[in-house]
Amino acid sequence: MDDSLLFREEEGDSKEKTYKILFTGLDGAGKTSIILALQREFSKIALVEPTRGAERDTFKLLGSEITEWDLGGQESYRESYLKNPGKYFDETEIAIYVIDVLDDSRFKESLGYLYEVVDKFKELKIEPLIGIFFHKYDPKLIHTVEKQIKSEILALNKDIVHKLNYEKLQFFRTSIYNPYNIMNAMSKMLLNLIPKAELLQKTIENFASKLDCDGLIITDKNSIILGSRFRDDESKKLLSSTIAYFLTLNDVFEDMEVDQQEDQIVVKKMGKYFLFKPITLITTKLPYYMLVLKSHDPSGINSLNKDFNAFAHIFNDLVNG
Repeated sequence: MDDSLLFREEEGDSKEKTYKILFTGLDGAGKTSIILALQREFSKIALVEPTRGAERDTFKLLGSEITEWDLGGQESYRESYLKNPGKYFDETEIAIYVIDVLDDSRFKESLGYLYEVVDKFKELKIEPLIGIFFHKYDPKLIHTVEKQIKSEILALNKDIVHKLNYEKLQFFRTSIYNPYNIMNAMSKMLLNLIPKAELLQKTIENFASKLDCDGLIITDKNSIILGSRFRDDESKKLLSSTIAYFLTLNDVFEDMEVDQQEDQIVVKKMGKYFLFKPITLITTKLPYYMLVLKSHDPSGINSLNKDFNAFAHIFNDLVNG
């Protein structure tokens, strides 16, 4: 995988905490596509070739370094991983196991490999948090067989819980056609590693309340959601369906000025106003972003800057504290 796909912060203290996250599963399950969706490299997804062996990258998350291992799922590679678990599985803090929900002919094979991987974790005496991603779940594509897929997912879920008897399990339904679901799943997994994450979420909730906005999401360059707050389900649906697109727009037009305000984008849609704005920190070049939804007039959006600047200082202290 091209190292340039991930935003990298300048090297800092060599003593900073490093975490290992493992992506594994059968070939064709969609592991690499999930990673590309997080990086907003959507045009490359259709051209993805099978991962050869183990590919590694690193990125920053709230001052910590995350080492990301993408393990190719072809049978010969899987056999190699299982024969050398210390090389591939040891020191894993989070394991993402991806199951293709559209390929029921390989469910048995996929579960069998999952159980073998967890057995190796036990041999290594490690207990990583395991996220099961039931992938390629897009209701728009599977609407004719949605009930059947839901039933199969439920059966897979029960089988995994029963066979593994493993406490640190989380289950998600993901699709590259719904980037927010991938962002949300990865964020919930990764933020388990960061002690300050809970305090950051509370701070973001307080800020959203002060703004009296319909919804707010704070994310980083790597599509990890650091915190959010929504007034209702409609607001959540609107923001969750647009956050990836605002990030992508920012990637393309990073230097543009919209609505005569530097470094922010304001869009009116369905009588509501969306404000997308970067959060520039003092001590790091790693960018963070805020997406706000308000029902008020544009002057209400433009008057946010004073409160935003105060929040940015608090956010800076939390991230770098």
